[in-house]
Amino acid sequence: MTRMMPKTAYILQIHKNPGQVNQFIKQIISENHADVFIHIDKKNYEDLTRKIIRNPRVKILQESIDVKWGDITQVDATILLLKEVIASGVNYDFVCFRSGQDLLVKNGFTEFLGENKNKIFMNAFHVRKKEPHAAFVNVSWPKMTRRLYLNPFHPNRVFRRAIALLYSFGVNVLPNKSQLPKDYSIYNGSNWFCIPLDVANYIIKFLDENEWFYEVFKNSLVPDEFFFQTLIMNSKYKADVVNDNLMYIKFAESLKGRNNPITLTMEHIEIIKKSNEYFARKFDENVDKVVIEYFTNQIKM
Repeated sequence: MTRMMPKTAYILQIHKNPGQVNQFIKQIISENHADVFIHIDKKNYEDLTRKIIRNPRVKILQESIDVKWGDITQVDATILLLKEVIASGVNYDFVCFRSGQDLLVKNGFTEFLGENKNKIFMNAFHVRKKEPHAAFVNVSWPKMTRRLYLNPFHPNRVFRRAIALLYSFGVNVLPNKSQLPKDYSIYNGSNWFCIPLDVANYIIKFLDENEWFYEVFKNSLVPDEFFFQTLIMNSKYKADVVNDNLMYIKFAESLKGRNNPITLTMEHIEIIKKSNEYFARKFDENVDKVVIEYFTNQIKM
């Protein structure tokens, strides 16, 4: 008997490099088991929407958000994508959240999903109430702090560290007026995930019925690394979570860039393969186009 392959909805957030994005899309849809839903950052929407490949299985959202690092807009764009998948009415097995700077780097992903149909693949690490990371949620962060500052000594970055340190000593100088219920725990991790459609439906239904949850994260810092993790890990789906987002990411080692993934090149081929993950990020055709061609020529769904 032939095993039915799972059908997957890939939701992508993109903001540049349409040629590279198109190569990733071709990987995803190569075996007819997937559709792609794309959110294009509002800052580049008009330019990029004309350059993404036209295919019946590729849909670009008409609504576009100006996505900013460290801000709730990252979550907003993901929610839009989940709603679009649900509105399609297609009975997908999985919804996989990826970016335009990712690539498939290992064969067999569709088969892997078929063997793990009820599993949730995402990073989710418990955050203790008094550790500095909890400040990301329990502090109401001013807009000036919710930005990416590469200079480790930038005043706003130093200010963030000071606020988080004070919080760890029990001093919250900018308390978040919206708080999680006392029986909720905070979880964080990389924002990429692969979830069953049932879980996507649960997320949207929960948010529609519990507006307070969104308010908790509205002025938090990098909420995309806490929002969905905290929601799922405080739900009945907690037992289905596999603490692995199936993504290889290498972070910079310098003080300046240690919180940001490096751009992968041909020099990283072997370490990517040894990771045994199905996806990797981040790639940039303006830095190393050859490594993108290497994986897109060899790896398909």
